[in-house]
Amino acid sequence: MTQINEQIAQISELQKVASQVRRDILRMVHGVGSGHPGGALGCADLFVALYFKHMEHNKEFSMDGINEDLFFLSNGHISAVFYSTLARAGYFPVSELASHRKINSRLQGHPTPYEHLEGIRMASGSLGQGLSVAIGAAEAKKLNNDDKFVYCLMGDGEQQEGQVWEAAMYAPHNKLDNLIAFIDYNNAQIDGTTEEVCDLLDLGKKYEAFGWEVMHVDGNDMLALDECITKAKASRGNGKPVAVIMKTDMGHPIDFMVGTHKWHGVAPNDEQLENALSQLEETLGDY
Repeated sequence: MTQINEQIAQISELQKVASQVRRDILRMVHGVGSGHPGGALGCADLFVALYFKHMEHNKEFSMDGINEDLFFLSNGHISAVFYSTLARAGYFPVSELASHRKINSRLQGHPTPYEHLEGIRMASGSLGQGLSVAIGAAEAKKLNNDDKFVYCLMGDGEQQEGQVWEAAMYAPHNKLDNLIAFIDYNNAQIDGTTEEVCDLLDLGKKYEAFGWEVMHVDGNDMLALDECITKAKASRGNGKPVAVIMKTDMGHPIDFMVGTHKWHGVAPNDEQLENALSQLEETLGDY
């Protein structure tokens, strides 16, 4: 019973951090009048679960990432959630979030190692490339007898890129079971639903056919996500990389943002920001 209570308390703390990260996202994109809040809000739970519990990472940042877990964001347009998470985890001052997408800021619309931005190891924004980079890092760790994990996040619309499937063939062929790739399956991309733009059909079966271990999870349920990541890590040793099909709501949990692709790349106005923030608890203090 004590162990269960400890898990509940830990999940509650992660949820509090996720609430603050979501407040940061909304204020960041509102502050500059541009950005991509929808997917960023939907993926906040994953980032917090990884950086505040599951990843072994070093805030004394170095590009080589030896003897620590690595994370690569492929769908770089959701940069606001990445920046907020890194700042809240101690990589750089939280106050720097106010510079998001502004001239000469390190926190550009798509992440880049510009001016040695702590926590960022690749430029992302051109969709389809992140999985390939993560595979290179995972293979390097194997060659160097480094037992840490490599994580990657992709979008569902990004699965329409051919490079993703070249990489998807390579990883299981080379038995990269230290690689865990998440796919943000919110069924929404910039021009509409994924079914309307280019139907993905059964994405899980596709990855299974390529030789991946496939898991499914509600990406907006912190407890389920926590348990899924634990399970994915425990599967190492079977020679298979893991693909986690992560069902999320774009704009979660803001009531007027969920259920539409409209908020893929639109910043809230003053009234919308006030409404959205009223739905989220301020837990760590706004910047």
